[in-house]
Amino acid sequence: MSLKMNRRSFLQVASASAALAALGADAADAVQQSVKRVGVIGTGWYGKSDVCRLIQVAPVEVVSICDVDANMLAGAAELISQRQKSGKVPRTYRDYREMLAEKDLDIVLIGTPDHWHALTAIAAIEAGAHVYVQKPTAVDVRESEAMLDAARRHNRVVQVGTQRRSTPHFISAKKNVVQAGLLGKVAHVDLCCYYHMRMNENPPEAPIPDFLDYEMWTGPAPLRPYTKLPHRGWWRAFMEYSNGITGDMCVHMFDAARWMLGLGWPKRIASTGGIFVQKESAANTSDTQTATFTYDDLTVTWQHRTWGSSPDPEYPWALTICGDKGTLQANLEHYDFTPLGDGQPIHEDCLYEREQYPEDLTEKDIELYAASASRRHMLDFLAAIETGSRPCADIEEGHISSASCILANLAMKTGRTLEYDPVKRELVDDPEANALLRRPYREPWQHPAG
Repeated sequence: MSLKMNRRSFLQVASASAALAALGADAADAVQQSVKRVGVIGTGWYGKSDVCRLIQVAPVEVVSICDVDANMLAGAAELISQRQKSGKVPRTYRDYREMLAEKDLDIVLIGTPDHWHALTAIAAIEAGAHVYVQKPTAVDVRESEAMLDAARRHNRVVQVGTQRRSTPHFISAKKNVVQAGLLGKVAHVDLCCYYHMRMNENPPEAPIPDFLDYEMWTGPAPLRPYTKLPHRGWWRAFMEYSNGITGDMCVHMFDAARWMLGLGWPKRIASTGGIFVQKESAANTSDTQTATFTYDDLTVTWQHRTWGSSPDPEYPWALTICGDKGTLQANLEHYDFTPLGDGQPIHEDCLYEREQYPEDLTEKDIELYAASASRRHMLDFLAAIETGSRPCADIEEGHISSASCILANLAMKTGRTLEYDPVKRELVDDPEANALLRRPYREPWQHPAG
């Protein structure tokens, strides 16, 4: 082995060791000693990204993967065999139920579109696995509740992919700004996303390619006419399969704000918006939306626009926590604390680990600024499994953040302010909106809420 490779190996071990140290000696040792058998459901962009981050930090063996796209499945199998220490090619499946029937998995990673999160996660839990599921937890509130109930009933660890809780500079901002009291009295939080990320196409109906099981891809959702491969961004253009940009982007920053400030369920949720500008697209998700999450003596507002420019080019997707002594702005690349008066500004950049993990530089479509956070999120997940504790983005926390964003969409749809009672699991004095907490399923699929 070359000296260069020796140095890289040293840096990689050092980086992982630093992250493990935060977990505590016993948990860190257990994570490194225990080889887990892993399965992946959904091997597209983030399914592959998540499993690659897991392989980087723990001695896992990926034994099974599943996808309805045969081409994507084959590519993921090859990539995983190149990445994992054993060099073995994982078994491949087109139906997650067949994969889970083997009942030989310790962990299942779920990287499917949103409309498949609940059924796959609950099935994995019932098969005895711990689950890492991407955000948002579900496409309706009842699905998300059922995921939480299944995790608790079967005593499984479920980590949600809201990895801002494991992002090094977010952790630093929470400790050195929020908990240090530099903000003073916090009474308002702004969340925003001004990325031009909405798919604005209107392709004609097309033949379904032989390598894609479109019927299975659609699953419990309404069967839309096939127009193009739904992968990566196209499925997010439709509320049948997603919760729009609020469910995709707001959930991250809303969850981060709740975590930093110790917030639970909002008292009330209101939202307005719609398709105001990009009317030529087949997409039915909003291109403009504002939502307000109301707490005692605190409001959290969300705004997205997929057109125009960002008011602050440095923070086009961000959270801004406003206190009477200063302001904290944070995004995936850095954070800035700006004091009111004579205090000292603080700036901290994202932690990149390019030299420690050189394979990051050649991985297709990797989000480099999120890689260090995802690695730490995986380590936190593994430590919770070993210690029997709750991970930092436990399913209950993911449920609160996800369901709140789903409710924001329902508030926009109904034109009413909604008040959700998490004990009774119902909206107060609003039977019409309560009926919308559960989406209808396409037969023969059965909704997990019964």
